[in-house]
Amino acid sequence: MTCIVGMIENGKTVIGADSAGIRSHDVRIVTHPKVFKVGEFVIGATSSFRMMQLLRYSLKLPDIKDKEIFEYMCTDFVDAVRECFKIGGYEGETKDKFEGGTFLIGYKDRLFTMQPTFQVMEYLDKISAVGSGEEYSLGAIYAVKDLKLTIEEKLTIGLETASKWTTTVHPPFHFEST
Repeated sequence: MTCIVGMIENGKTVIGADSAGIRSHDVRIVTHPKVFKVGEFVIGATSSFRMMQLLRYSLKLPDIKDKEIFEYMCTDFVDAVRECFKIGGYEGETKDKFEGGTFLIGYKDRLFTMQPTFQVMEYLDKISAVGSGEEYSLGAIYAVKDLKLTIEEKLTIGLETASKWTTTVHPPFHFEST
């Protein structure tokens, strides 16, 4: 359905997203970006437009206080997302477990990937992508990661590559940063 890309460089986290809305074999370009800010967090989402709307407009995050950020993400953040989805009628229950969606979360100089089972991942190489263009974009971003380009330029190369090789990724591309 999409491609969401993220990267950390020089203490800054940037997340970028395409604009495709896919239904079966139809492609429509949406007017609302798939990447947005929620307080101090930047979120770029795939999976469902309803999920994106809930994350953007209904998600209420508790204060981080003195928690280490990864612990916060795995506990308080996940709990807030699950509650938001439950109230919004999005979270589905299958095989005795709840499922959400897939999205990237940026916080200061950290980048996290949320999986549908609410597991939180953080990768050592400081690059992540989700969606149907994930593999293409990751390969392209990795190939240019050491070039003297801005983060947005590197992520654009990833999104353009995904757009070239999959029918479900389309410009315009939008970016948000921490």
